[in-house]
Amino acid sequence: MKNNIKVERARNDMTQAKLAELAEVSRQTINAMELSKYVPSTVLALKLAKIFGREVQDLFELEKIDWK
Repeated sequence: MKNNIKVERARNDMTQAKLAELAEVSRQTINAMELSKYVPSTVLALKLAKIFGREVQDLFELEKIDWK
């Protein structure tokens, strides 16, 4: 899953640590999401959308999956 978390953080002049605090997760979780190594739960995705004042689909995008 692709995401725009890093872009939104930059737009809001926010560190990973501050976003983690607001979302009630670790900074490592934010880092892993930005590196596409972690897919957030629905609850976390909704929290992040609310923090940034965006829609979930503005932050996250499903990548094309090869269904062969």
